[in-house]
Amino acid sequence: MKNNKEKDSQIVKIFFAVMFAVIIGTTVVMSMFKFIPVLLKIDKSIESNSKIGSKIITNEKKNSVYEKSSLAAAIENVYDAVVMVRSYKNDEEQSTGTGFIYKKDEKYGYVITNQHVVSGSDKVELVLSDDEEIEGKVLGGDEYLDLAVIRISKDKVPQIVEVGSSEDMKLGDTIFTVGSPMGYEYRGTVTSGILSGKDRLVSVSVSGSSSNDWVMKVLQIDAPINPGNSGGPLVNASGKVIGITSMKLVQNEIEGMGFAIPIEIAMAHITELEKGNKIEWPLLGISMANIDDTALLYRNSIIVDKNIKEGVVVVEIAKNSGASKSDLKPGDVIIGLNGEKVKDSAYLRYELYKNKPGDTIEVTYIRDGKENTTKITLTKSEK
Repeated sequence: MKNNKEKDSQIVKIFFAVMFAVIIGTTVVMSMFKFIPVLLKIDKSIESNSKIGSKIITNEKKNSVYEKSSLAAAIENVYDAVVMVRSYKNDEEQSTGTGFIYKKDEKYGYVITNQHVVSGSDKVELVLSDDEEIEGKVLGGDEYLDLAVIRISKDKVPQIVEVGSSEDMKLGDTIFTVGSPMGYEYRGTVTSGILSGKDRLVSVSVSGSSSNDWVMKVLQIDAPINPGNSGGPLVNASGKVIGITSMKLVQNEIEGMGFAIPIEIAMAHITELEKGNKIEWPLLGISMANIDDTALLYRNSIIVDKNIKEGVVVVEIAKNSGASKSDLKPGDVIIGLNGEKVKDSAYLRYELYKNKPGDTIEVTYIRDGKENTTKITLTKSEK
């Protein structure tokens, strides 16, 4: 009987031991299932972090590995399409700049640059990315757009840029430029930064004028822009051209502020420039003076109310022009076009050149202290 009791006691102990082990085992297993997703996330995070240093970036060659934060792939997509532009007058170099190949057809390649780079030249030479020097032909240009098109032989085209959209860019987006700052020695220089501003209005002069004649809508960047960068491409992180850099818009006392012409503005006029046609800007039909141009106003016996601080004074009205058929008279002060404010002659041209010859615009002006409006049908500029 004693032996049977001992056996029964052992069986009970074994049973409880097994049950305890099962409970503990089940608890451990359930806990493991619960924490597996967390462990997987940790593992993936470790794996991801281990790859932060590099990744494969697709470019035209599709066979290179770059650092994740590098612009190398994007640079390769445009670098060989960028050229140095040398302008000559009577066989003497008068200026240097940058351009880029944006197109080719069955016979030719086409390079865009700034008009002020080639203005007044009788010969233009281009230096390719492999240092080959070739001659180009200026097809057409416009001083207000500050754009010009140069033609080269098709067999000299190493690469063509892909045109992007500045309108899709956001403030803070990465950008870079390729150019020839300070001339031949530093050709092919790459600088980078961010898009600092959009739709900036910057006043500039044309044809060597000492006054501001024209307002350009531009992109603001913080990438360094130096003499020789003019006409080069402004490129996004995907390697697409979104603008054309212009040293003409940079003042000596300003640091860290560069400007570029949006690519959409260039492409809107590129066909006419390729054909060598002059851009047909609309003509208002007046000669004008800024409020602060007291000498010109005095010579024309025009007195302006001292309370008027901004606007454009009508000095003369051309015969058979749109203005001659309106209510405007010499001495009137134009303060608005189509509802947009006009601060000076540069802003007047900016608003005026949004229109085409044949369009009818509304002009707001002040005469004898009263604000008036009149309609003017624009004619074609003869410049």
